[in-house]
Amino acid sequence: MAERSTAAVDVADTSGEEPLTAKAGKATDDGAKAEKVSGREQDAAGTDEERAEAIEAQPPELHSGDKLARRYRLEECVTRLDGFSSWRAVDEKLRRAVGVHILPADHPRARPVLSAARSSALLGDPRFVQVLDAVEENDLVYVVHEWLPDATELTTVLANGPLEPHDAYQLVSQVSQAMAAAHREGLSHLRITPGSVLRTESGQYRIRGLAVMAALRGITCESPQRADTEAIGALLYAALTQRWPYENDAHGLTGLPKGVGLIAPDQVRAGVHRGLSELAMRALINDGATASRQEQPCTTPEELAKAVAAVPRIRPPETAFSAPPPYQRTGYQQGSYRQPSGAAQASRVTQSVPTPPPPLQSRTGRALKWSVSALLIAALGLGSWQLADTLLKRESDQEGPGNSQSAGGPKKHTGKALSVKGATEFSPLAEPFSEDQAHNVTDSNPSTAWVTGRFKGWPNFGNLPPRADGSGIIVDLGSAKDISGIQVTMYRPGQTVEIRAAAPSAADPRTLGDFSQRLSKLGKADDKLDVKLDQPVKSRYVLVHITKLSSDGTSDWFRGGISEIKIFS
Repeated sequence: MAERSTAAVDVADTSGEEPLTAKAGKATDDGAKAEKVSGREQDAAGTDEERAEAIEAQPPELHSGDKLARRYRLEECVTRLDGFSSWRAVDEKLRRAVGVHILPADHPRARPVLSAARSSALLGDPRFVQVLDAVEENDLVYVVHEWLPDATELTTVLANGPLEPHDAYQLVSQVSQAMAAAHREGLSHLRITPGSVLRTESGQYRIRGLAVMAALRGITCESPQRADTEAIGALLYAALTQRWPYENDAHGLTGLPKGVGLIAPDQVRAGVHRGLSELAMRALINDGATASRQEQPCTTPEELAKAVAAVPRIRPPETAFSAPPPYQRTGYQQGSYRQPSGAAQASRVTQSVPTPPPPLQSRTGRALKWSVSALLIAALGLGSWQLADTLLKRESDQEGPGNSQSAGGPKKHTGKALSVKGATEFSPLAEPFSEDQAHNVTDSNPSTAWVTGRFKGWPNFGNLPPRADGSGIIVDLGSAKDISGIQVTMYRPGQTVEIRAAAPSAADPRTLGDFSQRLSKLGKADDKLDVKLDQPVKSRYVLVHITKLSSDGTSDWFRGGISEIKIFS
């Protein structure tokens, strides 16, 4: 069923004499006991005994704030009539507005109302206001249906004037097709009025109270299809003329003059669409007073829907656009940038513009100029001092005999790559991580590497004394040689690394103190670390020293390693 809710709970149509929503405790009667259908009087409220019994049945004592089934909170009573009441309520479970019809379980119409509501709910046609629930509980029978806050009753629409031909065509087309579908399922309305048809903001028409309105009012009819067809014809007649097609005023509309009888809409109001006027007359069963062409009357919604479909297409009115204001040409475009004529010059009053005084000529202005100048000089001096200090610091960071380390990508070394005798893992205070992998750093294969162990939460090798000096790789050149550059490919970026060399006379250095010559400063390395020395350094042993590991980026585990080491002369 639809999740929308309905704009009003109107069962008692006031026929223009009473307001649509009556206060609680006030009975409203729409004169439905003698309702004109198909040109004759019909007992629309059942037998006199049944109506008397219904009138004597008192509506249940309910008040705003009461709840049904611990779910539906009553907000406002909009109809109280013939032993039943209709309310605007709130479904607290789904947080939406709903309409509720309530009557005692022993009401003579309680069973028909339950049956009609359940049959209407099974139809599930979105062109009808949907029945959401039909329950008998605690000596009460209540029917819950949609409440459409964005919809407007046709009564209100017609109060502003007749409909345009296209809108009237859409009204009769949609309502007749919907009722034809309902009658195919054995359901009739018997109370189609301007108050039971709603127009949404999108221009769609919704019919409320299918079968339920008639059951609540005790309305019966021997020819339900003919009754609903005539009611649709009355809607079309009212939409075209803003008049009710009977002598009595009803639904806020003025009836036809007494004694005149039923006349065609195009004779009541000028400019009425001829085809729609004939449709209205064919639907209003009027004992032979049909349209001028004497077409056969439409006696069922199905026949009326087919007749509507046969009407030539009625185009919607074109959207009216207001004309933009005339384009105002500027003075430049009109040529007034030239010198005006003598008459125009004479008509203007010449006003002299005073010459502004020279700026900052007072004592305060001169003081301000000197203050600004002094601030500029001080700023220039401070900037020069900071630049010189930065350059000096950068120069002092270069430790060792004239070395330099690249900050960008790898440099192409001009020297020759030195041959390597072997490589060992540097682990002075603890067992080596991967001594058997140390040779991978000199095999000229970047896919192989020497890798440290993993440490959770500690990038500095667990922060324990056995690993206080870090780790790394010692490269043995076989003999003391002149070294002008080193290129290191790291296992992963982000490791803190430095490069040192042992003294030329050192034999088999093992501790950090044995590597006294620092070839690069300590810092984080990217994927590659390139060092080019300004002056060659003589040594046999070179240490690539790692002091902090890098994270794998997905956890708090840290690891490091070296893929390749190349030393250049």
